[in-house]
Amino acid sequence: MKILKDILYKVPVNGVFGDTNIQVNEIHFDSRKISENDVFIALKGVTVDGHDFIDKALSNNAVAVVCEKVPEERKQGVTYVEVSDSSEALAMMSSNYYDNPSKKIKLVGVTGTNGKTTITTLLYQLFMNLGRRVGLLSTVKIMINNSEFKATHTTPDSLTINKYLSQMVEEGVEYCFMEVSSHGIHQNRTLGLDFVGGVFTNLSHDHLDYHSTFAEYRDVKKRFFDQLSKDAFALTNIDDKNGTVMVQNTKAKKQTYALKTLGDFKAKILEKSFSGSLLTINGTEVWSKLIGDFNVYNVLAIYGVAELLGIEKLDVLRGVSGLDSVSGRFQYVVSPEKITAIVDYAHTPDALKNVLETINNIRTGNENVITVVGCGGDRDKTKRPKMAHIASQLSNQTIFTSDNPRTEDPQIIIDEMEAGVSPENYKKTLSILDRKQAIKTAYKLADSGDIILIAGKGHENYQEINGERRHFDDLEEIKMCFN
Repeated sequence: MKILKDILYKVPVNGVFGDTNIQVNEIHFDSRKISENDVFIALKGVTVDGHDFIDKALSNNAVAVVCEKVPEERKQGVTYVEVSDSSEALAMMSSNYYDNPSKKIKLVGVTGTNGKTTITTLLYQLFMNLGRRVGLLSTVKIMINNSEFKATHTTPDSLTINKYLSQMVEEGVEYCFMEVSSHGIHQNRTLGLDFVGGVFTNLSHDHLDYHSTFAEYRDVKKRFFDQLSKDAFALTNIDDKNGTVMVQNTKAKKQTYALKTLGDFKAKILEKSFSGSLLTINGTEVWSKLIGDFNVYNVLAIYGVAELLGIEKLDVLRGVSGLDSVSGRFQYVVSPEKITAIVDYAHTPDALKNVLETINNIRTGNENVITVVGCGGDRDKTKRPKMAHIASQLSNQTIFTSDNPRTEDPQIIIDEMEAGVSPENYKKTLSILDRKQAIKTAYKLADSGDIILIAGKGHENYQEINGERRHFDDLEEIKMCFN
């Protein structure tokens, strides 16, 4: 049991009705999980307001309620704590409840539009290979040393984050690498966490269904670096025009990485192929199995973080050369007919452009590039025509298909994509609603030596249609075409 006033440490409180010197069991923001002596935190969500469920929490015997607006009629024996921002209170209370686990671990956050999953996952892989005890909080999965847990969000809620961090501390984890999304920052999920470092990858068009403007999206990302302490490091991609913006107000030690300009961590590409890239990093030659310029940035970020965490340079270089690609990130297979199929998570205009430019830079020019791509439903609509324009411009043939339509009509999504196709590229495009059939068609259109890119879903092994998730795996589908 915990004492309520201890859990409220550092929470900005506007008023208290009742006694905070009481024992409490657990804290929850879901009224359905409340049981006797629990604390209910009423969160204002995007679609649901937790204040509407205070009575439900009380009927489940909550002993205290934390809320932005205290009910006029208050239940006898219940403590009400009024705060200005419930999400901020949840973050601070979660850290306090689990005894501030982030202070007992070297926690590094990675934010940006593209590259978060690759960087965090490969940092986890690198440090595990170096014999360290490591944790991972990513879009794909959560890892505590060798134990795997299912991930539900890019950045989980504050309670979940602290629960896993606490478990990591119990199991002797030294380092944890965590994806930090704009949603997570905006909803205060990372508030109260003690990061030893932060990494900025890049910023491009995404999530404008949630953030009203690109400037707001940028400023939310920047807030993560504003909150870093003077003892932390802030590693930023200086080649990205927003790289300096991110760290301009940070108290952390500023470090940079770059391919095109001078940086603390600098790389040069000597050779590139579908088997990997030969690079120099700060003047030392190293081979990487990762493919494409965008992955060289990821390698640089990984190298920089490892050095900043005190790992010897030669150990880092040896470790980097052994890193394998992340599931669904430029993952490729070759058919018996020598057709190369690439599955990639590219679901933003910039990511799709990067992948297609990488393919076009590596191929000899005699092969055709066939791209299968869709856009998700109930998400940022403004990127749909841009994605279609890029795909049709940089491919010999493009097939528009369903991604995760969710509650939207998939045909309308495709129609909105097609609006971005330039007239000279119309003849190079097809529309096939059924993703399975689209992949089959791409394979039938391909000849020996051709390259098929299946973009947008990557590691996902489902398709979400009208609230139902049905098993669907792009890699499985293309491999079935080989038989």
